[in-house]
This record gives sequence, structure tokens and C-alpha cells, in this order.
Amino acid sequence: MMRAAGDRVEVSGPLTLGRARELLEAGSALIKEPETVFDLSQVAEVDSSGLTVVFGWVRAAQRQGKAARISNPPQNLLSLAALYGVTELLPLA
Repeated sequence: MMRAAGDRVEVSGPLTLGRARELLEAGSALIKEPETVFDLSQVAEVDSSGLTVVFGWVRAAQRQGKAARISNPPQNLLSLAALYGVTELLPLA
């Protein structure tokens, strides 16, 4: 689930393969401000497709000339990023 609050998008529930397309599309549609911060503090579960969604939001923002950042990433998202060697690419807020 997602809820927009100004330049923040609060994401809750699982960030997993079963919801990846839905979350990518919903999040991309909510990028309205010059910089949108996706707050992942309420994300309950993450798998490797979560990284794909996060990077998809970044690309969607860049296509619009905007920026997307991530706040409160779950530890397992950070662990997956480290495992795949993409930690430095995560746009942390």
C-alpha cells in the first residue's frame, strides 16, 4: 500500500515479487515533486525484486527530470544491496 503525503510516499506491506509491478507503477505515478522520498519504515518484507522496484522509482523520476530517494530502508533491503554490490547506488535520503 502507498500513501502520498506531499513530497513523501509512505510504503507499507511486503516489497516482494508478488507486488513488484503494482508498487513500481503506483510509486512512479506518485512522483510529482522535484524530489520524492519513499519512506519504507512500514515495509514488512523485502526480496530481491524490492531492489528492482526502488531502482525503477529512481529511473521514473529521472525520466521526469526529478529525483527519488529512499528513507528508512529495511535492513534486509540493505543486506540485499550489499550482496549484489549496489549499495552505493541506493539513493538514501
